[in-house]
Amino acid sequence: MKNVHLILGGARSGKSRLAESLALSNGKPVHYIATAEIKDPEMSYRVSQHQARRPSHWTITETPLLLAETLNDLATPNSIVLVDCLTLWLSNWLCSEQPEQFQMQKRSFLKVIENKREVGCDIILVSNEVGHGIIPMGELSRQFVDESGWLHQDIAVIADKVDFVMAGLAMPLKPMGRAV
Repeated sequence: MKNVHLILGGARSGKSRLAESLALSNGKPVHYIATAEIKDPEMSYRVSQHQARRPSHWTITETPLLLAETLNDLATPNSIVLVDCLTLWLSNWLCSEQPEQFQMQKRSFLKVIENKREVGCDIILVSNEVGHGIIPMGELSRQFVDESGWLHQDIAVIADKVDFVMAGLAMPLKPMGRAV
């Protein structure tokens, strides 16, 4: 069954490991789309940890901004596309020279997800759930929390399955086959 699976969780919750293990266990070709931009040593370390876990036979594409276009190009029938991480993609747009372009990019991304599922591609999306804390003080931080919450809601409507990961344990929010 071709499906869209959204995996949410906090930092270091195990969401990426879960997504990677699901992709690996399927036996299909995996296209891994990484959205991180390395701008400091700490992020470089985080990226290197992710890289060390990935199988060498996966196709890796780094896409900080043009996620819809990349997903459209890589998602082929009988393959898996794993996108890690949507909140980094959002951050990249909000801190870009053209943050107003995010809404158009988001609409394109949501359309591609629906279309690619129809042609027989499994899509696994990883994202940080940031809406459990207090409302941030800064304007950019509030915009990030708002936009990520709306993005997750929009994807959850499309997704066939949504899991929340905490302490490495997946809790189903939307089991396979349940409508929102």
